[in-house]
Amino acid sequence: MCRLFAITSDEPLSPMTAIQALDVMKEGHDGSGVGLLMSDLGGELEQFKGSPILSGIFTQEGIKRLDRYMMELGLLTKYKMSIRPNTTPPRGTPRRDVYLIRVYEYPYEWEGLSQDEIEQRLLAIRLDLRRMGEDDGSMMVFSFWPDTIMIKEVGDPMAVAGYLGLDRQALSARIILAQGRQNTNYAITLYACHPFFIQGYATMTNGENTAFVPIREYLVSRGFPGYTGYQSDSEVFTHILHYTHRRLGLPIQAYKHVLTPLKDEELARHQDARFLRAVKHSLRFLTIDGPNCVIGCLPDKTLFMLQDSKKLRPGVAGGRPGLFAFSSEMCGLDAAIPDRDTKNDRQPMKYDLVSVDASRTEIRTWNQWEPFGRTC
Repeated sequence: MCRLFAITSDEPLSPMTAIQALDVMKEGHDGSGVGLLMSDLGGELEQFKGSPILSGIFTQEGIKRLDRYMMELGLLTKYKMSIRPNTTPPRGTPRRDVYLIRVYEYPYEWEGLSQDEIEQRLLAIRLDLRRMGEDDGSMMVFSFWPDTIMIKEVGDPMAVAGYLGLDRQALSARIILAQGRQNTNYAITLYACHPFFIQGYATMTNGENTAFVPIREYLVSRGFPGYTGYQSDSEVFTHILHYTHRRLGLPIQAYKHVLTPLKDEELARHQDARFLRAVKHSLRFLTIDGPNCVIGCLPDKTLFMLQDSKKLRPGVAGGRPGLFAFSSEMCGLDAAIPDRDTKNDRQPMKYDLVSVDASRTEIRTWNQWEPFGRTC
């Protein structure tokens, strides 16, 4: 199994907070890799909230190709953080040329564009860069989006964090998602490493999804260019979230009903039976087959956790006003927030979705048996 940890804080935190929580849970993951998503950034990057940030790994030739491509589009660099380790990589970690975090200024030609058009262009650029680097490995691009950084690497999370110097003062965020990866189903590739991200939506998963193929085929058939890649069966969780919430305009509760719909005999007793039955039947190809624990983040900085109906993967949420965390195991939560009132901890069961919004005042629990209109 993988191990998941996510934290949301009023004050910016070092990514080491999440890495250390993963290390406490180390017996539950094999140390084959680590993935980090950082949002609501602090430090030196906080001043660039609205500007797109490119995150990825590049060779020297890849950087040259990147520069040519971006200059042709009129995207100019405003800030960059290049991580170039000069020590021997940890065992199992390949030597890379540059781990790049680069902030860009929008082209003049984009002035007057709608927010939706800008976001579609950012997505297209990320996909173009990924395709450009796939044949020779010169570019691995994980995100190109405002207020977002993604770092992924093969190797033990603590060893990788030390090697990359992730404790640097310039790197901090109020929302951090981290996964210690056990790569059991696919070859080791960083594009299969959680968390996954698309247009402000992110998820990471502990479990497996044996319904992956029909879900992938349904998503690809929607004609949206971002529904592609799929080097992990868990990436579809992110795309289902994006499809449900952004493209269909349904609230986050619908995501839970789409992934794990109530049984027909249960629906018959639900006060929103007619609507939920329509959701279940029209989106039946997106029903997952777990077990899975899913932790995710929305563009409005809401953090959430849910379980599928089998509830065979652990998950706990806890904290205090201004600081909350979701963790695969209690020991990870204890390591990050030892001074919380544990009586307020939540362990979501098969019908539950727990969330913390950007106000960070409380953990909210919503249950599939409750009216659909209630905000979690």
